[in-house]
Parts: sequence; structure tokens; C-alpha cells
Amino acid sequence: MPIDETKKFLPVRIAVLTVSDTRDLASDRSGDTLVARIAEAGHELADRKILRDEAGLIEAQLRAWIADSQVDCVITTGGTGITGRDVTPEAFARVLEKEITGFGELFRMLSYAKIGTSTIQSRAIGGVAGGTYLFALPGSTGACKDAWDDILVHQLDSRFRPCNLVELMPRLQEHLRAA
Repeated sequence: MPIDETKKFLPVRIAVLTVSDTRDLASDRSGDTLVARIAEAGHELADRKILRDEAGLIEAQLRAWIADSQVDCVITTGGTGITGRDVTPEAFARVLEKEITGFGELFRMLSYAKIGTSTIQSRAIGGVAGGTYLFALPGSTGACKDAWDDILVHQLDSRFRPCNLVELMPRLQEHLRAA
């Protein structure tokens, strides 16, 4: 996919949330992977946290970052499976204003090429709330690499053509200005 070198790169301020009952900063390989890729792409790490698999905690953190003008995008890792403790999509459902259905669909399509039908166990989701992009990724390091390398690095690059999510950021809350 083409990068238009005549366009200016606009760094995005991204917060990373790891959802896990067992990980801490020393063992959070998926979070580390995302943080490294965010920096390599020229974006800014706005914040980083680790929370237990509890929908109320996840929702509260998402709402705090949505309200923070210094956060443009939130990427979570973990809690998107189908076990009883996997509640990240439920927390997202409580805050999303618009779902970006194509994100989850494309993620599972790309994932299918690597892990086959096991991809149906992922409930990866993307959306928008309060002018902030939100993406929930599975907790595996491989899934985080795939989502970043094959989707997010492009869509969060203001130079990516034919279009990208960054160029839409000024318009995400235009409905509020019209009212």
C-alpha cells in the first residue's frame, strides 16, 4: 500500500492497555510489542496500563482515556477470547459510539492465514468514542504483531493512501459542532 511522501506525517498519541489477570510490566510481552511498534512508527505513547479482566475496570479506563485530550487512540491487548474471564469486548460495547466492523473482520481474515479456523475464537473489535479510536486485540504477541503490522501501522499513518484514519480525526466529532 502506498505512502504519499509529499504528505506530512502526523504522530498519533496512543495509549496501550493490557487486560490480564496474570501479567505485570515485567511479563507483558504483548504490551511491549505494541509500545515498541508505536515508537518505531513515530507515534507517541500517551499512557500504558495493565488491568485485570473486569469489565468495569476496563470501561472506566477507556472512559478516562476518551476524556483525555492527550489520547487520540487506545489499543488494548487481551480479554477478547470466549472464556468466562474475557470481557474486553463487553467493556468496549459500553463505550463505543460507532463500531469499525471492518477492523475485526480484516483482523480475522489475516489471522486465518496464520492460525486457520482458530481465528473464530477472537473477538477483536475496533470503534470510535468521543473522537478517540479504540482497538481491542487478542493477548498473544503474534496477534498484536499481525494487527499492528498488517492494519494499524497503515491506518494510523497520515500519509497512507488512498485513505487513513488519521485524516478523519478532525471530523470524528463534527456532529457535536453541528448541534
